[in-house]
Amino acid sequence: MILYALRCDCGHEFDEWFDNMADYDARKGAIACPSCGGTKVEKAIMAPSVGKARAAAAAPPPACNPAGCSNAGCPMAQFM
Repeated sequence: MILYALRCDCGHEFDEWFDNMADYDARKGAIACPSCGGTKVEKAIMAPSVGKARAAAAAPPPACNPAGCSNAGCPMAQFM
């Protein structure tokens, strides 16, 4: 599936899904603008949809060693 931004002769812009690039060509002239019903529709200039880079997952906290842990809030502190 591919999403195209389209524009009619009146300047209305809308999006429409197509099975592939050839599907747009096959349906050209049969695509109606949802605002005015015009069938003179062309592809509008589109910017590619690029997702933001994901931040690297935070490293898990180091394993606690009850014998050497000085954190009083540590759940392992009760075993010291």
